[in-house]
Amino acid sequence: MEGQLLGNRYELIERIGGGGMAVVYKARCRLLNRYVAVKILRSEFTDDEEFVKRFRIEAQAAASLSHPNIVSIFDVGHDENTHYIVMEYIDGITLKEYITQMGALPWREAINIAIQICSAIEQAHKNHIIHRDIKPHNILITKEGIAKVTDFGIARAVTSATITMVGSTIGSVHYFSPEQARGAFTDEKSDLYSLGITIYEMVTGKVPFDGESPVAVALKHIQEKAVRPADVNPAIPKGVNDLIVKAIKKDQNLRYPNASEMLSDLQRTLIEPNLQIAGSGTAEELPTRKMQAVGKDVDLAGDEDIEEDGEGLDPVKKRKKDRLSVWLGIVTGLVIAGIIFYIGMKVILPAILPESPEEYTVLDYTNKNFNDVKAELAKQNIIADDSDRVNSETYGEDIIISQEVATGNKLKPGNTIRFKVSNGPEMTEVPEVANKELRVGEQDIVNADLEASVIQEYNDIVGIGLIIRTEPAALEKLKPGETVTVFESLGPELAKVKVPNLIGLTRVEAEKKIDENGLKIGKILPEDVISEVATIIKQYPVAETEVDEGESVEITFDVAASTQSTKSTSEQTNTNYSAVGTDSQIATSEDGEKTVLVRIALDPNRTFGDEIKVYVEATPSDTNQLQVVYNKKETKSFFPFNVPVPLSKSGTTHIIVKLDDIITLEDDK
Repeated sequence: MEGQLLGNRYELIERIGGGGMAVVYKARCRLLNRYVAVKILRSEFTDDEEFVKRFRIEAQAAASLSHPNIVSIFDVGHDENTHYIVMEYIDGITLKEYITQMGALPWREAINIAIQICSAIEQAHKNHIIHRDIKPHNILITKEGIAKVTDFGIARAVTSATITMVGSTIGSVHYFSPEQARGAFTDEKSDLYSLGITIYEMVTGKVPFDGESPVAVALKHIQEKAVRPADVNPAIPKGVNDLIVKAIKKDQNLRYPNASEMLSDLQRTLIEPNLQIAGSGTAEELPTRKMQAVGKDVDLAGDEDIEEDGEGLDPVKKRKKDRLSVWLGIVTGLVIAGIIFYIGMKVILPAILPESPEEYTVLDYTNKNFNDVKAELAKQNIIADDSDRVNSETYGEDIIISQEVATGNKLKPGNTIRFKVSNGPEMTEVPEVANKELRVGEQDIVNADLEASVIQEYNDIVGIGLIIRTEPAALEKLKPGETVTVFESLGPELAKVKVPNLIGLTRVEAEKKIDENGLKIGKILPEDVISEVATIIKQYPVAETEVDEGESVEITFDVAASTQSTKSTSEQTNTNYSAVGTDSQIATSEDGEKTVLVRIALDPNRTFGDEIKVYVEATPSDTNQLQVVYNKKETKSFFPFNVPVPLSKSGTTHIIVKLDDIITLEDDK
């Protein structure tokens, strides 16, 4: 069915498991874009109303449960003839696979897993749900080591009716209880028996009962006594051994009465491995019943031969009748005396004696919020003590783990019950690092046993290299090793501008143009004094490059032109490039190419419009081919500027400059 789309939402990716009733697929929820597990009823059962009903019961039972150790149910539905349930996808393996890989688990690890399973069972039982198929195959272990109970396919809500289906037993033969094997009444203690078998397998690496056929295994559950876990694995402490023995008693009345008590003992064995488990050593043999013996002197005649007044009876029968009368008299007297005593205790004594404070019967407060329990006990004048607080990955903050006074004990007003209360998982606060240098803030986070992940962003207030904020925010609590996202400031976000063309401009002209474009002068080469008439032959970044506003521009001046600028004024006056509106200088490149920089300026004695057409042509004598060097309109603000004109290598070059089609310069160079 890979690739099929259910409910126009769940895309089946691959099969990841299966059981007698259903097949499980990994799928992707297109609506929420997340992976889920989809359990699909096998096609051979879709026409069987009983199987479809049981499949729906799984969804209804599991969907009503919310617990960290129970796989969550997200959705249930059917697509044409396909019935399915959408569940939380667990990236891990089953407990059965884990035991197969590891063999017998260390007893502490096994008890920690059992605590999580028992906590889930306790939650289900409180909601009147019996799982009826607790086994390692139905326990998933995540990569973080969290146990999650799944597959409520044969669970049914507890009612006054018998739990077992007529004519059938449900469950897996190696783990189900003797009453399941017999097809008898099944209750919460049946789940605890299966959990006991599961713990047995975890600490020993094998199940207590095995055989060549399911029937043989079922008979062993009913008839045979399991080998003590400590005899299989001597490393198991006495408390753990006795806990398992009590959980797998064949007599339901000798097992743990509820999941809460078993959970309490599981938690205590982690602290006291050799804990004395009450009831673990109780023998299970049925008591001998006393039967009346048949003597030779007893008359087996029918009752019709006995006269009402006793006359005609033989001496033996008459003595029996007399003894019966005596016993009836004694019993009657005792009953009357009991009634008088009861009346005296309930009516007369309370009237003549001072009223004594009523004792309080202690309840089971485990898995409840301490603050709620404290308020409840205060109404009975009982003090709740939570001085024993511990961190716990299993229990949430303020949840009671265990209680010092056992359930059912009576306390007088003013007495104290001491509780072990969870502070939740061990947490650490996110340090306050805003406005600190990134390096310093990262170290503060590492010192708090957290990881730091840096994201850079622009900020108009916080300076460059400083921390703007963290997510989660400062003082929020995280588990050690979790990641804090640190936002580093890049300073204000600058506008992008294009670098203007500075080639041929003097320093004064270049500074003006750079300032107009929101940039600034960077490194100037050469580093010695540059004359006022020296022009730029190189720039970085190059013209038209897009950079941040405020960026520096490096410029290089023509050294030869700088030297030329030292010539006398009379020499400059005699040149042909002193025509109104123009000026020029010659530059020679390293490869011998000559270029004349023709300065284009506006004659102050002429009137120009907002835009001036600039035309420059050059005709080398060696080729006699006219070359248009510059031909476009420029605004007044663009003037003055220089136009580089290539010169002939072996002759002269005839240059013509026009402004608005009027020649302002014509010369040979």
